[in-house]
Amino acid sequence: MSSLLAIGKTGLFAAQAALSTTGHNITNANVAGFSRQGVVQATSVALDTGVGFLGTGTQIAQIKRYSDDFLNNQVRTAQASTSGLESYYSQIKQIDNLLADTTSGLSPAMQDFFSGVQDMAANGASVPSRQAMLSSSETLATRFQALDARLGEIRSGVNAQIETSVTAINTYATQIAKLNEQIGNFATTAQRAPNDLLDQRDQLVLELNKYVKASVRPGDNNSLTVSIGSGQPLVVGQDAFQLAAVPSPTDLSRVEVGYQTGNKVTILPDGALTGGELGGVLEFRTGTLDTAQSALGKVAIGLAFEFNRQHELGVDQNGQPGKKFFEEAQAFVGKSINSSPLSESSLKAKVVDPSKLTDNDFEVRYKEGTYSVMRLSDGKEMASVKPDADGVASVTYGGVEFNFKGAPRDGDNFVVRPTLNGAADFKVLANDVSQIAAGAPIATSVNLKNTGTGKISEGVVDKNFLGAGATTLPVTLIYKKENGNALITGFPDGAIVTGIDSTGEPLNEGDPIPLDRVKFVDGATYSFGGVSVTLTGAPNTGDEFTIADNKGGIGDTRNIAALGQLQTKNIFNNGTATLQSSYAQMVSTVGNKTREVQVNAAAGNALLQQSQNAALDVSGVNLDEEATNLIKYQQAYQAASKVMQIAGTIFDSLLSIGR
Repeated sequence: MSSLLAIGKTGLFAAQAALSTTGHNITNANVAGFSRQGVVQATSVALDTGVGFLGTGTQIAQIKRYSDDFLNNQVRTAQASTSGLESYYSQIKQIDNLLADTTSGLSPAMQDFFSGVQDMAANGASVPSRQAMLSSSETLATRFQALDARLGEIRSGVNAQIETSVTAINTYATQIAKLNEQIGNFATTAQRAPNDLLDQRDQLVLELNKYVKASVRPGDNNSLTVSIGSGQPLVVGQDAFQLAAVPSPTDLSRVEVGYQTGNKVTILPDGALTGGELGGVLEFRTGTLDTAQSALGKVAIGLAFEFNRQHELGVDQNGQPGKKFFEEAQAFVGKSINSSPLSESSLKAKVVDPSKLTDNDFEVRYKEGTYSVMRLSDGKEMASVKPDADGVASVTYGGVEFNFKGAPRDGDNFVVRPTLNGAADFKVLANDVSQIAAGAPIATSVNLKNTGTGKISEGVVDKNFLGAGATTLPVTLIYKKENGNALITGFPDGAIVTGIDSTGEPLNEGDPIPLDRVKFVDGATYSFGGVSVTLTGAPNTGDEFTIADNKGGIGDTRNIAALGQLQTKNIFNNGTATLQSSYAQMVSTVGNKTREVQVNAAAGNALLQQSQNAALDVSGVNLDEEATNLIKYQQAYQAASKVMQIAGTIFDSLLSIGR
């Protein structure tokens, strides 16, 4: 009798537990991270009666949590990848819209600037054309600065997002560690683990992957060990480690991510943390923001450098040699705050040849008496130099000149970004229209007493005209015949003369030409001391051709015309890219990357949805199924109650017999 009553009681308890679990599933169906639970029953130990084993009812073996670790890991991986791509896309589309804008982008301002230069050349360098050209120059400078300022705002937003992400990661790490402790206190075996706490922990790990890709593996006592980056532990058992958002040692305006151990913070490379919002924004800063800002600066520095060099070869409205028209930005140089406090070393860097720029940033280290210039992207040494006793040294690589001074110490470290400040520091130095060097510095003439038909071109000058070997003007070239040879004399003593004929062939194989053997060839161009002139026609002996200073050439526009030609001059990439093509390449690169990230983000979202659906097929709550279970367990409850009722009736009958 008591056996039948006990059997009914176990069935009643089992059905009651199943009903409670089903109700728990139903009420938590919309809770994020909740996994469906089910009661697993087992047969109680049977009673040996001597003639066979008599069943004693049922027992609850486990409240099972339906969850698949493999599928959950797939969801976490897809979540980290998708969040990273979405974070990257939300940032890069700002730059894409900024650079490609046909109204506020750089291309319209640059086109207007060169149109102003060419209009000035076409209008005899009149005062109105000079004023228009100066105004378009200011507009161009303002556009460069505005674009750079907008990129600076995006950089500040990146810093803020890094700090926010680090705070969130630290919060999740602390919460996961606390749940590890609680689960460890409750769970003696995996079968008796607190299911709801496991769900909460898994959900926290999933949320963590929205900020950074986290690897998970089981630890002791039902805990989880969570690591990030290249294996840095974030949660180990009940201990949570912390990240820190700290200023870069070489650039205090740049926020880096550090890994904190005790009181020490070790800065992690940007590429060490991948996935999630943090990984995405770090990849964006390194892969797009830095390169876009440097590429914009490269265009600004290249324009300023080439324009200034040509402008200095002209004369202004007052007959004075041209000066620098635009400011040429210094390279960004940051000395690490971790350098020796006894160090007195300093570094200045500047672009000296835009055509040789490699689009790389550099790290400079001093060790054992040598400065090493290394490519920042991969740490490969590109150049080195030993300073003298006073710490002075200079080395040039990739179009950038590095100048050191002051006593260095081992461990001194610098970061050099050659063109990062190019657009921000781009400005017009000329403040008056009279300072525009529109004219050429030389003027040529033919002696009115000449008897031949020889002519001399207007002449052009190059950078050597301003160098140590520059020609002292005036110079008078004289035609003569000697032993049947037509010669040109009158070149300055010590001058190095070269010449090419009208087809571009050298006048003699042994350039430079001896001063007493410079042959006259109709249409040949002669160069010396930075001056080049072309002689044509048929001069007679004694005919003279004079090259003098151009002091009164107010209406001369030869130099401003040469400045206008810079629009189509190949300045970058070893003389293969113009200003416009270099900027267009930058816009194209950003646009292509934007599209790539957008497509990958869409694909990532689809993959994430598939992974979530697969995981939900195992752990998700189906309300129709649970409603069916309610009816099933209700009937089981009623049936178990009926067993107990029958046992009670039989017991009452036995008692009545005894009366």
